[in-house]
Amino acid sequence: MEIKIIIATIVALAVGLVIGYPILLLMRRLKAGQQILSYVDKHKSKAGTPTMGGWIFILAISICGLAFFWKSKEVIVAICGMIAYGCIGFLDDFLKIKHHQNLGLKAYQKIIAQAGIAIILSVFCYYNGSFSRTIVIPFTDITFDLGWWIIPLVFLLYIATTNAVNLLDGLDGLATSVSSVIYATLAIMLTIFGGKLAFDGMSLQSDNIYGLAGLAAITFGGLLAFLCYNGFPAKIFMGDTGSLALGGLMASLFAFSGQILLIFVLGIMLILTCVSVIVQVIYFKLTKGKRVWLMTPLHHHYQYKGVHESKITVCYTAITIVCGLICIISAILY
Repeated sequence: MEIKIIIATIVALAVGLVIGYPILLLMRRLKAGQQILSYVDKHKSKAGTPTMGGWIFILAISICGLAFFWKSKEVIVAICGMIAYGCIGFLDDFLKIKHHQNLGLKAYQKIIAQAGIAIILSVFCYYNGSFSRTIVIPFTDITFDLGWWIIPLVFLLYIATTNAVNLLDGLDGLATSVSSVIYATLAIMLTIFGGKLAFDGMSLQSDNIYGLAGLAAITFGGLLAFLCYNGFPAKIFMGDTGSLALGGLMASLFAFSGQILLIFVLGIMLILTCVSVIVQVIYFKLTKGKRVWLMTPLHHHYQYKGVHESKITVCYTAITIVCGLICIISAILY
C-alpha cells in the first residue's frame, strides 16, 4: 500500500505540472486577473496576475484520487466536498473578475454556502461511523466516540479551516507551502496508523485510513506542482477557488481520520492567522480605531514591518515543519 501511495503522489505531481501551464494560459487569455484591495498597497504591483489557479491542484487531486482510491467512500466524499468548496470560491473569484473589483460574494452568502456543505459532511461523519465519530487525543493513544456531538464539532472544523486557509492565502506561495507540509505530515501519520491497524488485524479500518493517507499524499503532490507556478514571484494565484477547496479537503482529512484535535498542533499557523484577525477586529472596535498590528492577517503585519514576503513564507513553513515532525514522532511512539 505504501508503494501505491508513493506512486499516486508522483502521478499527481506530474498531472499538476502538465495541466498547470494550459490553465495559466487560459486564465491569461480570459483576463482573469486578480483585483487588489485598495488598502493593500504593498501588492499593487500584483494587480492583474491571473487567479483561479486552484483548479490546477483541484483537477490533479480529483483525477488521481479517484483513479487510485476509488474504492474508498471517504476519499470520494472528501473529493466531492473539496470540489463543492472550490465552486463557492470559483463563484466568488468570477464575480470579482466580472465587476473588476475585489468584492465577490457577500460575506453572509459565502458563510451560508460554506455552512451548507459543512452540515452535509458533518452528518456523513456521524453516520459513517468508524473513525469519523472518534477523536484521538494528540500525543496519546486515548480515543473516544463523541456520538452525535461529532456533528457540531466537525461543522466548526470546516468553517474554521476553510476560512483560515483563505486568510493565509495572502503572499506568494504562503498558503501553498504551509498546506503542503500539513498534507505531507498527514500522509505520513495516516500511513503509520494504517500500518498499526493492519498489524492488529483491523483490515477494514486500515484500508479506510490508507485511503485517506493516499489522498493526503496526492494533495501534497498536486500542491508541489502548483507551487512551481505560485512561488515568488507568483505567475498565478490560487484564488478563493483554491483556498476554500484546500481548506475543505484539509478539514475532511482531519475529521474522517479522527485527528480533529491535531489541527491545534499541525495547523498552528492557520490558528495564529485567524486569531490575529479576530483580536484586531475586537480591539479596533473596543478602542475606537486603535490597532494591535499594523495590518492583519499577521503575515501582512510583518510585511509592513519590512520583512520580505519570501522570508515570511519560509518562517511560516519552517514552523509548520517542526510541528509536523513532532506529530510524526508522536505517531510512531503511540
